[in-house]
Amino acid sequence: MILLREASEPDLDDLVALSRLAAEFHPGFLNIVNDRDQWKEKIKLSTDSFADKIADKMDAKYVFVADDLAKKRVVGVSMVSARHGTPEVPHFFLEVGTERKFSQTLNTGFIHGTLKLKYDIDGLTEIGGLLIDPQYRHTQARAGRQISFVRFLYMGAHKTKFRKRVIAELLPPLTKKGKSSLWEAVGRRFTGLDYPEADALSLKNKEFILSLFPSQKIYVTFLPAEARNAIGKVSKDTEPVLHMLKKIGFKYRNQVDPFDGGPHLTAGFDEIAPIRKTKTYAYGGSGSPAGAAEASGLLAPVVKGSRFIALACDIKIQNQKAFFPTHAAAALGLKAGDQIWFMPYY
Repeated sequence: MILLREASEPDLDDLVALSRLAAEFHPGFLNIVNDRDQWKEKIKLSTDSFADKIADKMDAKYVFVADDLAKKRVVGVSMVSARHGTPEVPHFFLEVGTERKFSQTLNTGFIHGTLKLKYDIDGLTEIGGLLIDPQYRHTQARAGRQISFVRFLYMGAHKTKFRKRVIAELLPPLTKKGKSSLWEAVGRRFTGLDYPEADALSLKNKEFILSLFPSQKIYVTFLPAEARNAIGKVSKDTEPVLHMLKKIGFKYRNQVDPFDGGPHLTAGFDEIAPIRKTKTYAYGGSGSPAGAAEASGLLAPVVKGSRFIALACDIKIQNQKAFFPTHAAAALGLKAGDQIWFMPYY
């Protein structure tokens, strides 16, 4: 059984091990840190966030883990930042556009692709940091889907903790050495920094982006083919995530990462199907009432003041009650009549 829960300090070794997998299998996957001290900080902030100990709830950051109870180890991780983009630390992006040119003299015209640096200080909730142990991909348990969707379950159950719009920044195709073709063509030329250096610096200070990046339109025509072809595209490993996000309500709105050109997908809270469909039910036991509706998704106890836990389960719904196996109820510490949150996948 895979138990989905908030990260805790005993998970540190497993999370560092997952980081090493990210470095090995996903060069350039920079939002999964391969640093023990940084993981300690992330877990501490996450623990305080789940416990509502953050002075400004919009500064909260949540780390979820997928725990294989049989093997007693963490096999997946995902994250949510309540707010990404503030007046002090803006959310930067490149707006992808076009510009038409036509000469009457030559009776010839062109449509040029353009990139324009822009930023948002109002902030969006950001989902990211998704990583699953390669051994758990394409298995019957579908641990990757579970650890990805658990973020929407939590957000649907605690809507006031998050912004009204959600963003997902997806990884583009990178070279075998983890380099970004767009960064090499644009970012490096205007900052003098390597891609990992720039990304690490941007986590602490984004001033250099606004100060050094071109303030006017960048004509894509002048970029090498490799850089042009990377704009708004995702890596092969990221394609399933892209399809999943689009299926549940996210859209690509012609915005890409200023460093690597990876697409930014956004959606309003009410546009994200799993969040919109998250509801509360009473646990009705393990029975199977005649005529009950069937659903597949994630469920979690409605218990204030306790640590967040959830799991995947097929349930039957009737008269505001949810019926599911006793082993799932036992794993979540539920008894008949207890309230649960349930989120269908689609």
